Amino acid sequence: MTASSDPAGLGAGRVGSFTVLFDEGCPLCRTARKWLAGRAQLVPLTFVPAGSAAARAQFPGLDHEATLRDLTVIADDGTYYMGDSAWLACLWALADYRAAAERLASPHLLPGARRFIAAASAVREATRSPGPVADYGDVCDDRCR
Repeated sequence: MTASSDPAGLGAGRVGSFTVLFDEGCPLCRTARKWLAGRAQLVPLTFVPAGSAAARAQFPGLDHEATLRDLTVIADDGTYYMGDSAWLACLWALADYRAAAERLASPHLLPGARRFIAAASAVREATRSPGPVADYGDVCDDRCR
């Protein structure tokens, strides 16, 4: 992740904000969104449902079908991250998790992080609902457990 090499440690001069395109039909993604939104952020995170009219209007050049398959994060400078890089970008944006994101992105730990993210993606595929779903707060059905 290129942002992790920032010497100031705060994204100074590089990344001012991230837009996270998340799958609102996925219980895991909805839970992750709430978790991320509830943490102190060094880089502000804005959440937009992947494949939505809002996402298509904001980012007309993206492959929106791909954003429904893989978590996608777009920096305010136009840089985008997909899949494992997007998950690490989200962690990197958080005050208490930046160092962990940098460690996980290291050559030694990245293969394990990729396996974990792939497993989470498999759970996502198995539990996702077709199309948008209502927000029921913190209620999660049995598939989330």
